[in-house]
Amino acid sequence: MSKLTKEFYTRSDTVVIAKELLGKILVSNFNGKRTSGIICETEAYCGREDRGCHAYNGRFTPRTEIMYAEGGVSYVYLCYGVHYLFNVITNEKNDPHAVLIRAIEPIEGMDMILKRRKLTTCYNGIAAGPGLVSQCLGFTTNNTGISLIENIIWIEHAEPVSNNNIISSARVGMNFEGPFKLIPWRFRIKNSPFTSKAK
Repeated sequence: MSKLTKEFYTRSDTVVIAKELLGKILVSNFNGKRTSGIICETEAYCGREDRGCHAYNGRFTPRTEIMYAEGGVSYVYLCYGVHYLFNVITNEKNDPHAVLIRAIEPIEGMDMILKRRKLTTCYNGIAAGPGLVSQCLGFTTNNTGISLIENIIWIEHAEPVSNNNIISSARVGMNFEGPFKLIPWRFRIKNSPFTSKAK
């Protein structure tokens, strides 16, 4: 399948991009070991005004600097010192938006996925959560800034998921008050057994 192009990621509407990423195939290729999965859950984070976004109020640190890059690169950060979370940078340069990939349905490289998860058998929740996505596909903070149109990490085209088959809800872990706490920017494929639990 063909890769999504730079133009897909540099559009200004990150909420639309987060929805359109559902059903697409996220691929990693480390040391010749290709693993992949169907994206079945995402969250949109939309710039300086979004209190849930790492770049809220123009925050610019060594960790968040990559958010100001032109769309089409990866952003992997360490959460609570334990979990690596994989994000897709969107929008134009200096307009810090991103989409968090929250869950996938693994489809390729199951031997490697099981090895990374220290499991012997697959189950529906094997990648149901952003930290588990990164475990399955081998992402760490060393992978921040990788171009998604090259050959290490990329996303492939697939049939779009219709709006009727998308569940919208509040994002997970928004520990603040105000309109962005409950804004429905978390998207899941309806009836997918591979998404993370409803919050």
